[in-house]
Amino acid sequence: MLFWFATITVFFLISFDIAFYYLLDNNINSSIKERLYNKAIYIKDNISNIKNIKNSPLDAYRIAIFRKNHIIYQNKKFSLTNIQRKQPFWIHDNGEYLKATLIHSFIEPFPGKIIIIKSQIDDEVENIMDTMLILEPILLLFLIYLAGKLIDKILLPIKSITKTANQTNIDNFLSTIPEPKESDELKQLVKSFNNMIKRLKTGIDKIDRFNNDVSHELKTPLTVIKGEIEVTLDRPREPREYIKSMQVIDEEAEQIKKIVDSLLLLSKYSKTNMQNSYEICSVESILLKVVQMYSKALKEKNISLHVDKLENITTKANQVLLETIFSNLIDNAIKYTPKNRNIYVSLYQNDKIHFIIKDEGIGIPKEKLCFITDRFYRVDESRNKKIKGFGLGLSIVKNSVELHGGSLHIDSKEGAGTTVHVEI
Repeated sequence: MLFWFATITVFFLISFDIAFYYLLDNNINSSIKERLYNKAIYIKDNISNIKNIKNSPLDAYRIAIFRKNHIIYQNKKFSLTNIQRKQPFWIHDNGEYLKATLIHSFIEPFPGKIIIIKSQIDDEVENIMDTMLILEPILLLFLIYLAGKLIDKILLPIKSITKTANQTNIDNFLSTIPEPKESDELKQLVKSFNNMIKRLKTGIDKIDRFNNDVSHELKTPLTVIKGEIEVTLDRPREPREYIKSMQVIDEEAEQIKKIVDSLLLLSKYSKTNMQNSYEICSVESILLKVVQMYSKALKEKNISLHVDKLENITTKANQVLLETIFSNLIDNAIKYTPKNRNIYVSLYQNDKIHFIIKDEGIGIPKEKLCFITDRFYRVDESRNKKIKGFGLGLSIVKNSVELHGGSLHIDSKEGAGTTVHVEI
């Protein structure tokens, strides 16, 4: 960049010098010609009075007056040497000074011509050009210096991006680049780079969390499967014992499948790709479909599910996640509600879509309410009651609601039940 800037600058300076020299030379020559012409007019106007011409302030000029090719007047400084040119005006450069010659022809008061010569004229063009030849290299060096500073200022954020990019790896996403104060393209570049770092960090965090969650939750069923296989193969057994062992392995394998499916669902969608998964769907139809899925579980515990309010709602959303929200909340309500109790659901719309489910279950201790949406978190009391689950349901619900730009509110009182309010 600096090389090309210097090359272009030199080209323009040379072009400027040529144009400037040409225009200045023409201007000065025109000025000298006009000055000599005015003197010639003055001489012609006073030609009848030779004394006035002799005593006039024209001694600095060489003058000759011709009448029919005869000299009728010349001052002592005049010489006809080298006056053989046909053009009426010319300038001779003798290296140090200029010499200008003007031939002015006239008719009145008699046909004739005046030759006027001015010597030792300062060559102002050469003087100015000599000065410019001294100043322009200094100007060029100064411009290159300023350009170098400007390029450094432009490239500094790019250098920072390069340095940060080299330092960034899967184990280090802590570095970001300070944003420049000026609102320009570089600030946008730095912003985009920092946002990319944040997105990468979020993605890596999700992968790390997924790996940790999977390794944590899969240990138990895999341990049970491995133990069951070892015990079964320890010695020959009866067919019924093999069948029983295979049933245990099948249950644990199903548990593993549910865990993996749930974790994959949590990791599949993000705010960046969520909009692409939207489709027009009937929310109340999805809810009724989920309720129908749990009719057997409701009958087994003799739980009555009451629909307090149900409106027809059509909206653009992710149908899979909506179904997941309803199924997880209804499943939890059934799990943690004792037999012969009630569950109440409402679905309506004003400025937002509201889904409310209220149960008469065991409730959640107040001090543990803030943890229940964490992955794999389960309240101790529920574990003591041996209720199946692995602590991902509410985490999936919260994530699904937030991906739709909504909010999740949970109120619970231990021994009295839980109310979950979803706003989308």
